[in-house]
Amino acid sequence: MNQYETVFILTPVLSDEQMKEAVAKFKKILTDNGAEILNEEAWGLKKMAYAIQKKSTGFYCLLEFKAEPSVIKKLEVGYRRDEKVIRHMTVKLDKYAAEYAEKRRKKYAKTEEA
Repeated sequence: MNQYETVFILTPVLSDEQMKEAVAKFKKILTDNGAEILNEEAWGLKKMAYAIQKKSTGFYCLLEFKAEPSVIKKLEVGYRRDEKVIRHMTVKLDKYAAEYAEKRRKKYAKTEEA
């Protein structure tokens, strides 16, 4: 299994509940296909560098997971079919990026505990 990181931007016109439903939908696609979700971060509403579909802001979400390469195609098809997603990017993490992601997760967990 490879380790991946995916970031997707949801349209800013969604309610908080609709945004959570969309994230849950993509997590379900991953878990139904045998992926193990390592981390989930909602970065919230952010201003984008340039307008996409006449929108200058979007809800940013990050998912880190371990999966087989065949799962990525199914996930990206899910992104393309969902009109709520305005951009997405999935990258495979090499061993150095995976180590960095683990350190970042631990640091993030410590700040939430405090």
